Amino acid sequence: METVINNKSGRMGVAAYIVCTALLVCFALPGQPSFAASEQGPRKVDKLFGAEGNADEDERNQCLKCHGEKGSIKKFPDGDFISTYVDPQAFTSSVHRSLRCTACHKEFSLQHHPERSFRNKLQYRIKESHVCRDCHKEGTIKSVAVHESLFRKERAGEAVVCTNCHSAHAVTPAVGGNASTGEEKYCLRCHSRETKMDFNDKECISLRVNIAELRNSPHKNMGCSDCHFGFSQENHPQRRFRYEREYRISSAEMCRKCHFDKYSKVSESIHYNMLSTGRLDAPTCIDCHGGHAVSSLGDNRALAVMKCRKCHGEVYDTYAKSVHGKALLNANNKDVPICIDCHSSHSIKNPSSSAFHDYIPEMCGKCHSNPTLMGKYGLSTDVVKTYLSDFHGMTLGLQRKEASKGYRPDPPMAVCTDCHGTHEIAGVLGADVQVLKDKLLKRCQKCHSNATSNFPDAWLSHYKPSLRVAPLVFIAEQFYKIIMPLMVVGLLFQVLLQIWRYLANR
Repeated sequence: METVINNKSGRMGVAAYIVCTALLVCFALPGQPSFAASEQGPRKVDKLFGAEGNADEDERNQCLKCHGEKGSIKKFPDGDFISTYVDPQAFTSSVHRSLRCTACHKEFSLQHHPERSFRNKLQYRIKESHVCRDCHKEGTIKSVAVHESLFRKERAGEAVVCTNCHSAHAVTPAVGGNASTGEEKYCLRCHSRETKMDFNDKECISLRVNIAELRNSPHKNMGCSDCHFGFSQENHPQRRFRYEREYRISSAEMCRKCHFDKYSKVSESIHYNMLSTGRLDAPTCIDCHGGHAVSSLGDNRALAVMKCRKCHGEVYDTYAKSVHGKALLNANNKDVPICIDCHSSHSIKNPSSSAFHDYIPEMCGKCHSNPTLMGKYGLSTDVVKTYLSDFHGMTLGLQRKEASKGYRPDPPMAVCTDCHGTHEIAGVLGADVQVLKDKLLKRCQKCHSNATSNFPDAWLSHYKPSLRVAPLVFIAEQFYKIIMPLMVVGLLFQVLLQIWRYLANR
């Protein structure tokens, strides 16, 4: 029997039938979501992950109610933070797309969301990185050549974080030893082109990043936001600086997150003291090491000298004419000392301070007491020993003991640099010897006002007396070495005889 519904009441009856049927299906089947639940859940996520209603998808959808919102972050006690946003689209394209959230985040579940505390972002990333080892065993990871160097660092005590190369939720296999993360691609959309940052004083700098330089730097495995914290694909704050120098000083603060040991030394240096007193031209980390093209100054000694030259041009010119400077700059001799060997690289002290002055003999002795190094050039290794055993050296030792108790005697004793110079160190042979003698006389006259031109010749320098060098002194020294023991023995013998005579006469 065929029924045709063509009136208003008929159409209403059919509609009511369809609605009732839909409601019965929704409430009768326990595994299906209700209309109320679907309204609250993220519809975009349902399309990405499907709406089959299995446990994996329910868990993801529940987690993404919060973590699918852009701008969600986790803060740390030191003021730093990390984004907790998970891009559903990126996750579905990752190699981990088949995993449940709790497969990695084991402490969490739909019923339990614990509050965890960390000292800083690095501690958090290290702990989360340990989760990767549950599936990726050490033998499998080592099978990739690029990981072997990371295991060497780990054995040396350096923490290795997997997400430095592999993104957290948008995990992709590394190609050619480096992972090109979505964050890097995002940043380079603008920073691979020539863009400018303007300052209030009308200056500007380029914000273009040379990716080739970055790939060759020690930071090649780090993400952009590891240094530029506060910036991400979801958040790009606008910062304003009055002038370029203010921006560079601010940027140097990034380094302390990973290099806190070096930062602590710098905070006690003369450069930091200058900055804290308003001398904004004092160098910072990026002035010496660079920004994206970071270089290790320990491997290129000539480059380290050139870095110091930027501020200390006059000192560099003097150093370049010295025996050390000529050997480095003309012959590329890496044995000679450079700026950081004497002044250190980070904990740079004020060279005019008494503490710096008193330890100059030890400073020079690092090289001049090294038998292997001095043997290459036929130089004596007794220079520090002979200095410390003469009047000046022994007096300096007493002064240092008094200085450690808070008393500073005056005047300071003559040390290596007082006679040989500081940056203009000349050779002790050849044409430079007269220059050295003239400087030596002037230094002697500071304490010995009546010293004449032949006064320095009375000093044996760093030579040991011998039949070739100061023979009279050598003979006198040998005479005393023989006669003094004989005199002591004779004196003791005489005392014993006197005691024996006294006892015998009784």
